[in-house]
Amino acid sequence: MAGHNKWSKVKHIKARVDVIKGRVFSKCAHEIALAARAGGGDVGMNARLRAAVDNAKAVSMPKDNIDRAIKKGLGELGGEAIQEVAYEGYGPAGIGFLIEAATDNLNRTAADIRSIFSKNGGSVATPGSVSYQFDRKGEIRISAQDIGEDQMMDAAILAGADDVRSDEEEHLVYTSPTELAAVAAQLRTAGFTIAAEKLVSVPQNPSIVADTEIARQVMKLYDLLDAYDDTLNVFTNFEVADEVLVALDH
Repeated sequence: MAGHNKWSKVKHIKARVDVIKGRVFSKCAHEIALAARAGGGDVGMNARLRAAVDNAKAVSMPKDNIDRAIKKGLGELGGEAIQEVAYEGYGPAGIGFLIEAATDNLNRTAADIRSIFSKNGGSVATPGSVSYQFDRKGEIRISAQDIGEDQMMDAAILAGADDVRSDEEEHLVYTSPTELAAVAAQLRTAGFTIAAEKLVSVPQNPSIVADTEIARQVMKLYDLLDAYDDTLNVFTNFEVADEVLVALDH
């Protein structure tokens, strides 16, 4: 989602509720395992692991779960190794979707993702056919409580960030992909509490969905992809028009 579209807010409120269901813990465990596998189990030497562990702590994931995920990534618990994989697809009305997943069975996951798309008015696309419409960025989320927009902007730019988007609830600090860890570290040193940090894909030209039925369809597809067990992240280029959100609420 670009900026602070209302559907984006709904999505993140929903994500907090999902913690109760354990889905967020599962996603955090996958990301920790992948980070440990890629760069080792020392959070002091592995920036990606540090971010994954911090994100897990932000949603109150138990320390035992975090430690187990690190061991899983290092291959200390046996079983099939988890691999990263990305899928691209189109939903209703040509809405673009990028799905990042972690799996120990590539064939199963590919078949499941294809099935979700085909049963919900979409289709899997060839690599590169959707992703070129998105920019890869680092994203840092900070609560807006007691932190004004100007204060956040000044601190973020000083830390090396590219941009800040703010509303009454939170600040989104954007960085280049390679500077995410460094900017986050600078902001922590400056006294800011980071709610989450990760690499994201931001649509270059968001598609505004002004049809209520299409909005229902793309939101359902998003939910199904996001709820899939192997999914880490889902990025899409749709935004829901304000009048459509009002209609969906009734």
